[in-house]
Amino acid sequence: MNILNQAFDTPFNTAPFSKIKNAHFIPAFEKAIEESRNQIEAITSNSEAPNFKNTIEALEFSSLRLDRITSLFFNLNAAETSPEIQTIAQKVSPMLTAFSNDVALNYQLFNRIKTVYDQNDDLNLSREQRRLLEKKYKSFVRNGANLSEEDQTKLRSIDKELSSLKLTFGEHLLAETNKFRLHVDSASDLEGLPENAIESAKTLAEKENKTGWLFTLDYPSFLPFMTYCKNRKLRQSMAVAFGQKGFHNDDLDNQNLVLKIAKLRHQRANLLGYTTHAHYVLEERMAKTPDAVMNFLNELKTKAKPIALKEFKTLKEFARKMDGITTFQKWDNAYYSEKLKKDLFDINDEQLKPFFKLENVLDGAFKLAKKLFGLSFERLDTIDTYHPDVTTYKVMDSQQGFVAIFYADFFPRSGKRNGAWMTSFKPQYVLNGSNERPHVSIVCNFTKPTESQPSLLTFNEVTTLFHEFGHALHGMLANTIYPSLSGTNVAWDFVELPSQLMENWCYEEEALTLFAKHYKTNETIPMQWIEKLKASGQFQQGMLTLRQLSFGLLDMSWHGKSPMSITAVKAHEKTAFDGTQLFPDVSENCMSTAFAHIFQGGYSSGYYSYKWAEVLDADAFAYFKSKSVFDLDIAQNLRTHILSQGGTEDPEILYKRFRGKAATNQALLERSGLC
Repeated sequence: MNILNQAFDTPFNTAPFSKIKNAHFIPAFEKAIEESRNQIEAITSNSEAPNFKNTIEALEFSSLRLDRITSLFFNLNAAETSPEIQTIAQKVSPMLTAFSNDVALNYQLFNRIKTVYDQNDDLNLSREQRRLLEKKYKSFVRNGANLSEEDQTKLRSIDKELSSLKLTFGEHLLAETNKFRLHVDSASDLEGLPENAIESAKTLAEKENKTGWLFTLDYPSFLPFMTYCKNRKLRQSMAVAFGQKGFHNDDLDNQNLVLKIAKLRHQRANLLGYTTHAHYVLEERMAKTPDAVMNFLNELKTKAKPIALKEFKTLKEFARKMDGITTFQKWDNAYYSEKLKKDLFDINDEQLKPFFKLENVLDGAFKLAKKLFGLSFERLDTIDTYHPDVTTYKVMDSQQGFVAIFYADFFPRSGKRNGAWMTSFKPQYVLNGSNERPHVSIVCNFTKPTESQPSLLTFNEVTTLFHEFGHALHGMLANTIYPSLSGTNVAWDFVELPSQLMENWCYEEEALTLFAKHYKTNETIPMQWIEKLKASGQFQQGMLTLRQLSFGLLDMSWHGKSPMSITAVKAHEKTAFDGTQLFPDVSENCMSTAFAHIFQGGYSSGYYSYKWAEVLDADAFAYFKSKSVFDLDIAQNLRTHILSQGGTEDPEILYKRFRGKAATNQALLERSGLC
């Protein structure tokens, strides 16, 4: 019996990872797709007149098993992949795309949906039901329901190819990250590096039967190296290797994939009647149009660029005076920025890290959730996981009601992609009177504990953990009826609000004193350091903002106008970066070939959303600050109007209901020191 095709007999219906074999997946997908097809057939062959319950609601719940298997599989492909899983992914993705297209292009199904949609004004629907009806109808129209049979065939072909290309892009990126090693065999070349970075590099070298030390492109190895290694040539080697991922003109090269993905997306948008892929995507976002995005990015660029240029000049002058650097390069940025920050604020990551033991920071996030929302987290060892590093928790509310299962996966490994993300193994929804609670996970890549010390986080990693925990709260506190509207199923330029909002507490004394304690002495972080942390929050904000805006502009350059005449990825990228570039170009490097957010993930035409959501989060936290960072009334408003609501209403309406007014740029500009 295939365990994926039956109900899980596990605590809280959690996934029985240890019993799931790779061989189970393809048969399970085939059976689940067949079950879903039968459900769709039952809807279309129903002799009753179409109504909300027998058509819209029936469709919403028609693929629960398939959706769960899909979630489990692709989460494993991101966090614990293998060549076998990647091969399965290449087989399964076209199957899922074909099924999705079969549903989206099912004429009988669409006719039933349209019949209900046309009666919308006469139906006594709740706000959530009305939203679901609109979403279902628009998803069919936006996926070709009104196309001719010939064009529908073209659309199927494009979608199938895109699903395969995006998978291959990610596989190349992971392989590039995994294969690189910087081998250091002289202790003098380690000058400046923190002890834990040296110890981790030594451990890896021993594991791979090498002498000396090995450094990789995984963030816990790469970032400390770039920030602290005094040897400039070695920093250059690491930086060039990092920027060269997917840009080697070899079998892992992503240039042709980038061109194909961008052009297929454009063709798809044209087929559906949209000017560009960005026009297609943004119709369903808060921004609505490419012009609105470009105006937003350029308005912030106008504010940030003059300040960024001043900061860059200061940094270059600092490096010249300190070490005689006359040509300031990308590989000098983190190193001298850290030195300058120490010089200005008398504080650096190595001083701070002993106060940010991973377990304490996670406990701090839990305490924050307790104070704001009444949540408690109980460690469970009875929940099956996909890797020994993963820890699990039962989440309860203030009345001891079950809220969610929470997974935490913090350390890098060869089968795990870089970066940090939140995901779910099971969504929240209500079915047959039962409120099914979610299973939510955060995945990061922090430094592993060594023999001599625990995992100690940089302050940036602290904010990363809080960021992903904010996404997790959005998933865990979901309280909607329909899974497609639950949790983080919101517009991409709204989804980052809860995550970015949560980062703000990392700078507040009331929050830091809850968890920022020295891992040896249990001493609370000195108050003067907290003040310095807050002051350093504006450090190089012009440069950081300009960098973020450059990524958004690059995204829009690929998707906001026709890419059909683009033949050289690097040349196109240089043009897109014109006006935001501070450092000399590195000919061996290309960002687009490793820009997984837009060419593998869901951020195509949406990278601007980080800044868009930052406007919202700054405005929202200013609301807290106007009273108290732990104001329970505001926290309840946040939970009631945003965290629990998912995508049940237009995000602008939800935000105004929470805040009492629309957000403006002012709070962000003030917080960043850009005004």
